[in-house]
Amino acid sequence: MVVLITGGIGSGKSVVSSILRANGYEVYDCDREARRLMDSDAGMRRRLCNEVCADAIDGSGMIDRRKIASVVFSNPEKLAILNSIVHGAVKADILRHAQDNPLLFVETAIPVTGGLVELAGSVWQVEAPEQLRIRRVMARNNVTAEEVKSRIEAQASECVSASVTIVNDDTTPLLPQVLDALAVLNLSGVEASLPPR
Repeated sequence: MVVLITGGIGSGKSVVSSILRANGYEVYDCDREARRLMDSDAGMRRRLCNEVCADAIDGSGMIDRRKIASVVFSNPEKLAILNSIVHGAVKADILRHAQDNPLLFVETAIPVTGGLVELAGSVWQVEAPEQLRIRRVMARNNVTAEEVKSRIEAQASECVSASVTIVNDDTTPLLPQVLDALAVLNLSGVEASLPPR
């Protein structure tokens, strides 16, 4: 079973993922793994150079993310190609991981754009008040409130129907909510897949 952990920027998906990892569960972080694949997958790197930006690889053989960003920022067609390459590679990688893990948690802010909803046996939506999310991202990324609001608006289309909602508002205890969500999986017959706690 694949369980998506999703929610907008600053909602606290990574905190929920950390709790799961601390309890022995495998969590696939789409952002981190996308970067790993871009840096290591020769076929993907070739496609980035051929289809997105000829200068996608710098002189030292590393992906030049700034160069790619400068190209796709003003070119919606190139952005669509980039997304297709990256999201396709991530989805295929998730499927490979899922073969080896009867229960795989997948952390993503873009379940719809990434084409991951169809893989999900369950969706955990992490939520927090917008002002708190803005403060968190401003502190974490050293950006302005306007920049965070723009990211929040850009992710509005990523809302999906959730099996479980986890409230991460810095007031409601988080651990009991995660344990309750795991208990729901347990009731769904995933017990054999869960590590001992």
